[in-house]
Amino acid sequence: MVGANPEKHPEVPEFYYTHESVIREPFTLMAYIAGFTENIGLVTGIIILPQRQTILVAKQAAEVDVLSGGRLRLGVGVGWNPVEFTALGEDFSNRGRRIEEQIEVLRLLWTGNPVEFHGKWHHIEAAGINPLPIQRPIPIWMGAGAPGKPVGPNRVLQRVGRLADGFFPLTEAGDTAKSLIDSVKGYAKEAGRNPDDLKIEGRIELTGTPEEWKTALVQWEELGVDAISAGTTRAPFHTPDEHIQAIKTFKEII
Repeated sequence: MVGANPEKHPEVPEFYYTHESVIREPFTLMAYIAGFTENIGLVTGIIILPQRQTILVAKQAAEVDVLSGGRLRLGVGVGWNPVEFTALGEDFSNRGRRIEEQIEVLRLLWTGNPVEFHGKWHHIEAAGINPLPIQRPIPIWMGAGAPGKPVGPNRVLQRVGRLADGFFPLTEAGDTAKSLIDSVKGYAKEAGRNPDDLKIEGRIELTGTPEEWKTALVQWEELGVDAISAGTTRAPFHTPDEHIQAIKTFKEII
């Protein structure tokens, strides 16, 4: 939502983006994209849910789902930057506990109107959103860890296994990815869920050669993932055409 100036915040050990980083507002952007596309999926990767009012997120996500004909997956996480939470008037220290209640409230709001809910942080008295989304509920996907640090805390992986419809491993295909997938599937089973109901999306950064992309694709397939995302953010491209051409090349490979 906001970027911070690292020079003014020595208390934050590491910054993955700053006040100079360009980051689009996802719901606004996806509503725009929904207007000129018909088939592609719209996925947030990710919304830092505890920074935002839950009912507002439910309303915005439902609207994008309606405008896109049911193409939204809502990726959520707890975030890492306390400066953002302060700016938004939210508590950084309880974000993990709050996101669990937020997910419960989101699913209620997406599947019924009116709803009644009384939790620790949310109180809804015979109220709801309208229109409801096409998907009831919208699938909620979760990440864990951070760029360069893909293995999140066990409590976060447990939360994924208990609550998420899908999981984004923040790593390339390989032993770390396998370990993460096995962990979240195991936690899903411990929670009484069918582990196969927890979907997995691998990612391939288009930074190498097409042959390397193909090898990575095969490795993800061997891990049994349900979807693949191809990203160009970290690739050494300088123009939109270069990004688009890389994605076209990847599409030809698959």
